[in-house]
Amino acid sequence: MNDSHFFDTNILAYAFDRSDHVRWKACSRLVKEGFQQEGVSVVSNQVLAELFVVLTGKVAKPVSKDRAGRIVKSFVDSPSWNKVNYDAETVSQVSAYSEKMPNHFWDLLIAETMKAAGVRRIYTENVRDFRGIPWIEPINPMAIESREAKEKERRGRGAK
Repeated sequence: MNDSHFFDTNILAYAFDRSDHVRWKACSRLVKEGFQQEGVSVVSNQVLAELFVVLTGKVAKPVSKDRAGRIVKSFVDSPSWNKVNYDAETVSQVSAYSEKMPNHFWDLLIAETMKAAGVRRIYTENVRDFRGIPWIEPINPMAIESREAKEKERRGRGAK
């Protein structure tokens, strides 16, 4: 899964929450691509469970449990999305080294799940949550979108 990208919960949630246009635009584009490119995009059961909770209560405009369930099911049923999960051994490993690392346990669990699946890159708004984890390359798509917009604006001014 060398060219795969893991999707953190916040990226998936922003793809369905239109309350912030910049975040929605960047994240919905990536999620759409995930549904179109088979085998490149990765989620875990942990992230899908978190997505349901976030969409039904933590976004600016929560959706119904039925709608959130259908969204989660679209990922579960899609052959384009690789679904990975941790097992008891993964939890044991994270428990053993979590005291030595400043990262939150749940982020370490995602990181260890990614490692087991051979995925290095994670799309997340919370880049600093994954800093210091040597096998993870966190990417903030909103920062990329913002840089691209600024570059486009700069080129537009230079053409005048």
